[in-house]
Formats: sequence, structure tokens, C-alpha cells
Amino acid sequence: MKKIINGKKYDTDTAERLANYEMGGVCCNDIHYVNETLYRKATGEYFIFGEGGAYSCYGSPAVGGGYVAGEAILPLSTAEAKVWAEAHMGADAYEAAFGPVEE
Repeated sequence: MKKIINGKKYDTDTAERLANYEMGGVCCNDIHYVNETLYRKATGEYFIFGEGGAYSCYGSPAVGGGYVAGEAILPLSTAEAKVWAEAHMGADAYEAAFGPVEE
């Protein structure tokens, strides 16, 4: 997916994929389904490509009412990327992406 946000290009095909999180226990057809991937651009900027069911944070209003599944690219600061990573990555993967952490 490619998207221009605030004059900057975000492209899942050219950015480095760091980690993926899929909400466990639900199918991609579930209205609460969420799948997020953390990326790092060559410039060092981070972003999430997320997709989800109608009642997830990625759902979109449907014509005629209700909601449908959707997707989005969300730019993140380094601090926001680290918070996401702490919640969804193991220690080794985190350190591979962000560098060593003190004990």
C-alpha cells in the first residue's frame, strides 16, 4: 500500500517490515479482526499498516449506514513505535529493531 500523509510518502513495498501483530483467536472475516505491521522507512521514520473488520479501529462508515472493514497507514514517532513494539514484539526482535536495552 502507498499513501501520502502530510507531504510524506509511506510505501509498504519499500519500507523495512519489522513486526506483525494479528489479534489472536479471530478470523480475518470477524468484525473485530485486527492485523497490524510495523515498518521503518529508509529515512528512519516508522509507520503501521493496519487492517481490520468493521468494528475494529480500522472499520469505515458504509454507504447507507453501518460499517465495513478498512485499512490505514498510521505514521508513528520513534517513541510511539517503541511502545507498539514493547506490546507486540519479543525482546530479541525489539533489540534487533531498536538496539540494545539496559537490564
